[in-house]
Amino acid sequence: MSDSEAPAYRAAGVDIAAADRLVALLRARVTATRPEVTAGIGGFYGGFRLPDGTELVAGADGVGTKILLARELGRFDTIGIDLVAMNVNDILTAGAEPLFFLDYVAVGRLEPEQVAEVVAGIDRGCREAGCALLGGETAEMPGLYRPGDLDLAGFAVGRVLSRRHPAPPVSPGFRIVGIAASGLHANGFSLVRAILERARVDLRDPVGESGTSWAEELLRPTRIYVRPVLDLCTRFPVAAMAHITGGGLVGNLPRVLGGFGARLAFGAWPVPPVMRELQRLGGVTDAEMARVFNLGVGYCLVVPPEVVADIVAALGAVGWPAWDIGVVVETAGVSGL
Repeated sequence: MSDSEAPAYRAAGVDIAAADRLVALLRARVTATRPEVTAGIGGFYGGFRLPDGTELVAGADGVGTKILLARELGRFDTIGIDLVAMNVNDILTAGAEPLFFLDYVAVGRLEPEQVAEVVAGIDRGCREAGCALLGGETAEMPGLYRPGDLDLAGFAVGRVLSRRHPAPPVSPGFRIVGIAASGLHANGFSLVRAILERARVDLRDPVGESGTSWAEELLRPTRIYVRPVLDLCTRFPVAAMAHITGGGLVGNLPRVLGGFGARLAFGAWPVPPVMRELQRLGGVTDAEMARVFNLGVGYCLVVPPEVVADIVAALGAVGWPAWDIGVVVETAGVSGL
């Protein structure tokens, strides 16, 4: 999707095309400084091979403007989970077990109880992901940040599983299994905030005809996919994986398909009511929704067709909805919308 097809997100202050140009510039200007580097700019993670052959992967990410809604609602117990999820789900795409995590918290004025609540969420997320919280940094920077301002970044390091089931490379005909998101996760919130402000939505009101308030829905933490996905990787041939973050299915699936494309069966899975309601309130096109939000699919596995049913059943057995959402095709890009 071109930048001209993302008017609502651009009007909310986020320029997708500029972000794509930055990645291209970084690829051209940043080089590996050591021969052990196995993956670099543009993927979901960076990779580094140790002398004994162990491959480590690392990722860095934040929570974005979801923090502003947390501040507005006075609730900081879930954004720490988001922070961990955004990082460990990224390095999980390498088939990596997260080993440890560090956080960086920046504030305009230190409010110890607030930061402690955030870090408690980070601890919860690390426990769910099975990784150690090694520590981090809290920076109080008046002048750069105003009193009440808060920003978060996280850094995860993992080890690629040596016991991962062998898998052939991605090829046309492979199927794409989508695993359900828990909600909006931590992407698209600049557009979310713009829509809700323009529509004058009271965050205490229910979303559409549901019984869930906007506040509850918006602060629902990002799902951490680590444990069930790592288990699947030891049992089935998983050729590639994608974490559906900023850019949606359209922007993230092509990153792992090796130059091939995907034809998705939009409508093969349920889009969460909160996204339908945001689309209605904001008058957002289907194309832009697919580029900004996860549409209910938070993580994807690219697998041979013969294992799809078993994988979907295995995920269902642990309470995680999953669907066969599309197929790998020769032509690059994502079609089917």
